[in-house]
Amino acid sequence: MNPARIDLVTLSLFVSVVRLGSISAGARQAHLAVGAASKRIADLEAALGTALLYRHASGVQPTEAGQACLRHALRVLGEVEQMAGALSDYAHGVKGTVRLYANTSAITQFLADDLAAFMRAHPAVQIHMKEENSTTIVRALAENQADLGIFADRTPSGELAVYPYRGDQLVVVAPPRHPLAQARQLNFAQTLDYDYVGLSQSTSLAMRLQEECERLGRELKLRIQVRGFDSICRMAVSTGFIGILPRLAAAPHAQSMQLTLIPLVDGWARRELIIGARETESLSSAARQLLSHLQAAGQSGLQ
Repeated sequence: MNPARIDLVTLSLFVSVVRLGSISAGARQAHLAVGAASKRIADLEAALGTALLYRHASGVQPTEAGQACLRHALRVLGEVEQMAGALSDYAHGVKGTVRLYANTSAITQFLADDLAAFMRAHPAVQIHMKEENSTTIVRALAENQADLGIFADRTPSGELAVYPYRGDQLVVVAPPRHPLAQARQLNFAQTLDYDYVGLSQSTSLAMRLQEECERLGRELKLRIQVRGFDSICRMAVSTGFIGILPRLAAAPHAQSMQLTLIPLVDGWARRELIIGARETESLSSAARQLLSHLQAAGQSGLQ
């Protein structure tokens, strides 16, 4: 047997012939002349060294060897079809796995909708997302533990390639009957006489508040530290303390818990979220597609 003489066109023709029970019907389905189809079947039998079809006046039926050949042909053709589909997906940048790290602000405010839209457009892409603070995200990118990362501006990013993503506005979260709850806007210094509930000191938001306290020569009266934005809101209601959060992240909790959100007028209270990558040129097609999608989503969010 010479396997080199067995080609995919002939295997596909053989499958059609067996299924339709006729060489002429199989030839029509394969868009071949009956004589050419008959020769291909004969050449396949010669290559395999055995008869594959019983030929009779009403058509053909597979021999025992033909039935075995049919099973193998179906498996080969199926694997070739899968290979072609997979490689086509890769070529168009719509298949693969993307390791995405993001901070809490990005996840809570923007990523759910942005990633949902991306997944609908690219259903073959898998995204492994991990929530971390901004400093950890930059380190993960530098150490190739992540393909893309979303973190706060002012986070030292070294030699990473960075792109704008979204902006957020910080607000004071005040519980009912707090002395600041009636204010229409505040600067940060006006809040420092009151007790705070905040995030851990490793987060970009906590570090930003600490930097501003040092600049003002004041101390933050941080009474409780929690891990999540929702926990800050719940604690504010329970303790009567205030907190500072991104407006969009706090808004759903404010409505359900009757919290007041008061805009901070300090310039630094308008933050930018940044997309980072170690080397854009080395990103997979799927990661480049996601990067482009997130950039476009950020631009549309500005309009």
